[in-house]
Order: sequence, then structure tokens, then C-alpha cells
Amino acid sequence: MQILVTLCGRGGSKGIPGKNIRLINGLPLIAYSINHAKQFAKLHNADIALSTDSEAIIEIAAELGLQTTYLRPEHLSNDSAGKVETIQHLVEFEETNRGVKYDLVLDLDISSPLRNVNDLEQAFQIITNDENALNLFSVNKANRNPYFNMVEIYDNGYFGLVKKGDFLTRQSAPTVYELNASFYFYKRTFFNQPLIKTISERSLIYEMQHICFDLDHPIDFEFMEYLMVNDKLGFNL
Repeated sequence: MQILVTLCGRGGSKGIPGKNIRLINGLPLIAYSINHAKQFAKLHNADIALSTDSEAIIEIAAELGLQTTYLRPEHLSNDSAGKVETIQHLVEFEETNRGVKYDLVLDLDISSPLRNVNDLEQAFQIITNDENALNLFSVNKANRNPYFNMVEIYDNGYFGLVKKGDFLTRQSAPTVYELNASFYFYKRTFFNQPLIKTISERSLIYEMQHICFDLDHPIDFEFMEYLMVNDKLGFNL
């Protein structure tokens, strides 16, 4: 099986300037995902590729052992560009450049590094054991439940539950999950769909049993670093 591990990171993060190469617990943020990519690649003889529009990110990645000749085009470097189309463009570039056709793509999100190779291996087994599945994404159990304590506005202007149900406790409501943006597996056929979205009609999940969240705001960065520095993650990163 031919596998490509992708890492995608723009240089122009607005929420946390310079996020992808900012130091966290003594290392550039991207270092954690490069390390995970190398561990997984060693187990599966996979290739690793980087998509960025930033020369600074390319330079830091090279210092960490990830070289690239790819520079993300401008139309995939703005706020309206989708992650899936960005990955697809990189996959097609690497296939042409390396002269291979990949069977599976693993995307590691740089801004959500709270994972380890055991997570990746377990998820790999789930996606490869289901021949009909198109993709898989990592999740955690949601803290809010649309059947119990999430509301939306109705057509009459009043508010009610997002999902209908007569559940009196959160524990009795159906279990729901939230994407933690940490990693995604895509079978190559996933990118043949006419309208590509992260959640397909044949998606699987990998539920993380430990804390995992992505970095959207500066306070998230501080909180994650606190957990790392004080050994409070509850698992080996």
C-alpha cells in the first residue's frame, strides 16, 4: 500500500500570528506533527509531504528533517481555500513528482498536535478494515449535546433544541462527537467525488480517549503549553 502523510500550514495565521512555527514547550509547533509523521512513515514506508506558502515554514521544516520542493499556489493560500482541495493539490503534485499513485492519505493537522502514533495506528486499522469507507477523522465525545443543551432559532423566531428528543439528562441522550481536527485518513478514491467535503457519506471516526483540541486563539496556545510543561496531558505525546 502506497501512503502519503501530508502536513498543511499557511504562513498567515490571523488568530495566532506565526502559529505553525511558534515555540511551544521548547519546540516549533510543526515539530510535533513532523515527529508523528516520521514515526508513522517508518512503520508503513510512507512518504511525507508539506504544503505551505511560507518560506519560513519551509526553512523550519527542513531543519527538522522535512524537505520540500512544493510551494502552495496563491489561490489555495487565502481564507476561502478549503483544506480538502489543498490536500488534493499536494497529493497530485507528489504523485507526479514521485511517479507513484497513492492508496491512502494521512493528513496531520499542525495546529492540533495532541495525538501519538498509537492513535494513528489504531485509526489506520479501522479505515483499512472497511473496504467501503472513504475517509476517517479523529473525534472526542462532545461536551455539548444537540439533543439536550444546544439550541437554534426556529422559523417562528423562538429557540429550541437543535435535535428533537425527549431526553431529561445529557447521559440519556444519544452520544455525539466533535471533530478535534487532529488527523484525517483519506482513501485515494475519496478525491474522485464531485463535491469534496471532509464528512462524506461513508466516513468513519476514531474516538480519542485523551484530551485533544486545536489552536484557534492565543489562550488555546497558552493552555496547551501549560498542559505540556506540567505533564498534565494524561498520555504520551
